[in-house]
Amino acid sequence: MKRDYYEVLGVAKTAATDEIKSAYRKLALKYHPDKNPGNKEAEEKFKEINEAYEVLSDAQKKQQYDTFGHDVAGGMGGGQGGYTQYSSGDFSNMGDIFGDIFGDVFGGSQRSGRKSGRSSQRRGEDLRYDIEISYLDAMKGAEISIDIPKKETCSTCHGTGSKDGSAPRPCPQCKGKGQVRYSQGFFSVSQECPQCKGAGVVISNPCPECRGEGTVKKRKTIKVRVPAGVDEGTSLKVTGSGNAGANGASSGDLYVVVHMKQTTGFKRSGDDLYTGIPISFSQAAIGMEYDVPVIEGCVKVKVPAGTQPGTTLRVREQGFPVLGRKNRGDLYVKINISVPKSMSDEQKRALFEYAKAMGEVPKDAKYQSDNFFKKIFG
Repeated sequence: MKRDYYEVLGVAKTAATDEIKSAYRKLALKYHPDKNPGNKEAEEKFKEINEAYEVLSDAQKKQQYDTFGHDVAGGMGGGQGGYTQYSSGDFSNMGDIFGDIFGDVFGGSQRSGRKSGRSSQRRGEDLRYDIEISYLDAMKGAEISIDIPKKETCSTCHGTGSKDGSAPRPCPQCKGKGQVRYSQGFFSVSQECPQCKGAGVVISNPCPECRGEGTVKKRKTIKVRVPAGVDEGTSLKVTGSGNAGANGASSGDLYVVVHMKQTTGFKRSGDDLYTGIPISFSQAAIGMEYDVPVIEGCVKVKVPAGTQPGTTLRVREQGFPVLGRKNRGDLYVKINISVPKSMSDEQKRALFEYAKAMGEVPKDAKYQSDNFFKKIFG
């Protein structure tokens, strides 16, 4: 008796398409015959999960299965013993599933980043560039210029890759399809044609400048707008600024990854900014308004009377801008009590009178300048 297809894939009946797809990918990789040579049990499980996925990944078949189960007229499996034998006509629906499995099984990868077929063109590769910016640039936003080596369209052949402007001819290996099919046992898969690199065509008379690629490597200065509020790891996409595509195809994109340069005295957490200020005991006791240095200048902060050491005050909307929005994070100010290392005799006398009023020294005690403090505090 056949097992329930949902049980086979280990998903609930309410599972979304992506969840079903993910479960199938993991199981297919685990039980693939090439990873389990000679293991008949793994081979049968592989057939079983393929059959289950063939049904549950198709909306119409899934609906029929949910209604009638395995007793659907005509059967659901489509093959002997409930196993669907994928031919060239019905294998295409599995291409995206095995995008990250082909590399393990056949030593290559199907993820070419472009469409296959006679009319396909090789889109340029995406590029990554890492930059480091200051907290100030992250606060206000900035425009920066970066100089990168990248592939540009060949000016000699204007990206065609052909010396005399002649049209490319169909690739003899893949017959213009851009892909070749490999078979191993009962499992068959398509991969990018190694001769034309998936383009489906080859250049008969290549351009001597670019050697038929249609692109040449050059250094180019690109301006990048860094919006206010960017944080560590933010990726900025510059469309069309990656490598130029081969043979006149479209360019890839440039991804600029932001890293933050730390600023002494400040710490960032998300959109919030943290800092600390030193104030005297008397200021903390009496209370005061303090000009707190921040990234863009100063912010007035009210320190309440009786503020204790280590207290953190929150100042709303004085942190970093929230990326893509008008509001900002908050500023957190930690209060540090600063003890003077030296005082004048007048200051010491005043502090003595305070200590006397607070009952910290006897009421009949008299101030005796430095010698007195040495006796009291050692």
